[in-house]
Amino acid sequence: MSAISGLGRVPRPPGAVYAFAPDWKEEDVHRHLANTCRILQADDDKGYAKLYAPEPAGTPRLREAACRAHLRRDFHDEWDKTKSVTAREALDRIGALYDIEREITGHPAEIRLAARRNHSVPKVEAFFAWSEQQLSRIPGKGDLARAFRYGLSRRDAFSLFLSDGRVGIDNNPAERALRPIGAGRRNWLFAGADTGAETLARAMTIRETAKMNGLDPQAYLTDILTRIHDHKINRLDDLPPWNWSPLPSARHEAA
Repeated sequence: MSAISGLGRVPRPPGAVYAFAPDWKEEDVHRHLANTCRILQADDDKGYAKLYAPEPAGTPRLREAACRAHLRRDFHDEWDKTKSVTAREALDRIGALYDIEREITGHPAEIRLAARRNHSVPKVEAFFAWSEQQLSRIPGKGDLARAFRYGLSRRDAFSLFLSDGRVGIDNNPAERALRPIGAGRRNWLFAGADTGAETLARAMTIRETAKMNGLDPQAYLTDILTRIHDHKINRLDDLPPWNWSPLPSARHEAA
């Protein structure tokens, strides 16, 4: 399973989709995202690279929104290893952007965008200008130089959150959504076949989507499974997490 997040043009309720592949090769990624367009935020896995390439019309089907947490990790590893003053300054500069994000987390996209234009844009521009200066001063083959080159080579992708309030500063929400899989992997080893993993992916899709919409997954699933047999087929739109409300009897019992 992989952690990615995509954004379309029309604002929609939050949701998570888990997809299983035995080894998550490049072809699995491309098949899973075959009908996805607009913006994709993911890690730096090489399997995603071709998705950002221009199509015959000259524009890419997907625009890359880079994950600043991965960039920060590179500088943190260098600081942890060498106590480099330059790496420490990079962390501080990136940290200043996260300070801004903490103030606007949970706000509508237009408010996030306005705050970023006022406060984040000059800091991002200064970071890239400073990065170029550092590359002329440090050894070109070291890990620190590679971290700077990584950021500069994806400048547009790292700057996309400045022009679209829906885009996150990093891909951490999707990464966090994968933690239950990583934590349970040892317990699930040899338990069932690939079909079991596919069932788990569907179950995790429901669970995490419920959580993203502010619901208790257990209460949501209990109610859905209780009523689904008699629920009218022309009212299925009542059941997704973003539309769901418990039956009156369930509300009374919860109280």
